[in-house]
Amino acid sequence: MELIKLTNSSGASVTLSPLGAGIVSIVVPDKEGKLENVALSYASPEDYMNDGPCLGKIPGRYANRIGKGKLTVKDKDYQLAVNCGPHHLHGGPTGFQNRIWDAEKFPGGVRFTYHSADGEENYPGNVKVVAEYRWSDDNVLTLDLTATTDAPTVINLTNHLYVNLDGADSGNALSQLLTLKSDRFLVTDDSLCPTGDLASVEGTPMDFTTEKPVGRDIHSDFKPLLVGKGYDHCFAIKDWKRGELVEDVAVLRSERSGRVMAISSTQPALQLYTGNWLKGSPKNASGGFYEDYDGIAIECQGYPDAPNHPEFPSQLLLPGEPYRETIRFSFR
Repeated sequence: MELIKLTNSSGASVTLSPLGAGIVSIVVPDKEGKLENVALSYASPEDYMNDGPCLGKIPGRYANRIGKGKLTVKDKDYQLAVNCGPHHLHGGPTGFQNRIWDAEKFPGGVRFTYHSADGEENYPGNVKVVAEYRWSDDNVLTLDLTATTDAPTVINLTNHLYVNLDGADSGNALSQLLTLKSDRFLVTDDSLCPTGDLASVEGTPMDFTTEKPVGRDIHSDFKPLLVGKGYDHCFAIKDWKRGELVEDVAVLRSERSGRVMAISSTQPALQLYTGNWLKGSPKNASGGFYEDYDGIAIECQGYPDAPNHPEFPSQLLLPGEPYRETIRFSFR
């Protein structure tokens, strides 16, 4: 398994892995020009296999939850693996994140390809998935995700990158400042699976419409946060239209380092996860261990459990109708 490093003209770099088409490091400057990795990473390559946090990888065939593992595609029922409490998560235990993808370098980027067979994790259809990463001289990492199928199926792809803008192994990240282009979040039950309802963020700890520290309200007496031990919730992107890139759906900023990460996406939603269960992960690249809340994941994606909620934007993939989504991480 060969790691692939992309370095731009300023010396900033991104390192990628064919395991899960994953991001291993993102080395960018702070306000003093010091280059440092801001992507949480493990010390050993083998630790990325079957890791609970899905660190930096592309989960699939369906990222996030499918309620009770129940899936119906074109009137045919499928039972998926239940691997997160009562639900199916991230495509199951042998999901895309735990597969070796084919890698091909091209100028300024890497193309990862994975062929998912009909019946893999009991999903229907042979699916070809391509993840193309590009790294620019102005420190923009663009991820283009495409997929095709030979039979009706569902798909939901993202990257499960965790960042800490003060440095990957610098400790608690909850003081970093976050803005989201979202005024509604998906209501979930006590197992963090969507009920089908959306609620306004106004007047709640879910409101990131104006910048605030990620952890300011994280310990509020608010049931969704108490259930998840922090943020592990999906936010609907304001003004989203299928196929159009929405700029700055999330902006994360550190006053300490001066680094800013702005995310733009074509996806209808994002999952904000504050690393509530990072403790117990494998040893990190600095030789220590992560604690809860040491990294923040902002995962642009389709709605969780959308196949079971026709009122949600559809994640159905049909033959002849390719899946195309873009996520862009800009470091400023």
